[in-house]
Amino acid sequence: MIALIQRVKWAKVEVEQQVIGEIATGLLVLLGVEQQDDQASADKLLEKVLNYRVFADENGKMNLNVQQAQGSLLVVSQFTLAADTQKGLRPSFSRGASPTQAEALYDYFADQAQQRITTQTGKFAADMQVSLQNDGPVTFWLQV
Repeated sequence: MIALIQRVKWAKVEVEQQVIGEIATGLLVLLGVEQQDDQASADKLLEKVLNYRVFADENGKMNLNVQQAQGSLLVVSQFTLAADTQKGLRPSFSRGASPTQAEALYDYFADQAQQRITTQTGKFAADMQVSLQNDGPVTFWLQV
C-alpha cells in the first residue's frame, strides 16, 4: 500500500463540479492499493501517516505529526501510484489491486482514519479534481 502525502494549508476534491471533501491544515493522502495489500497493510500505513512528523514545532523543525498540529486528512484514491514505470513509456498497472479489493481497502483505511482524526475523502473510481495549497512544499512517499 502506498500513500503520497502532502502537507497542505488547504485541500479539496470535487466530483462533477461539487466539492465532496475539503480540509484546512493537514495532509492530502493520495492512496494506492497493490495486489498483496490487506487490512494489516492499511493499519500499518495509517499508523505511519498519522505519526509521520512533517509539521513544524515552535523551533521550525519538523517534529509534529498531523494530530499534534491539529490537522485533518483528505484521503483520495489514486490507483496510478501502483503503476510500474520501469520499462517503456507507458505505465503498467499489473501490480495494482482489483477494483473490488482496492475499494474495500480504501474504504477501510478512510474509516479507520475517521475514528482517530477528522477525515474527508474523495469518491473511489470517480473523475476527481483535486486542488490544494502545498505547504512547504512538503511531500513524502510512504509505502508498506
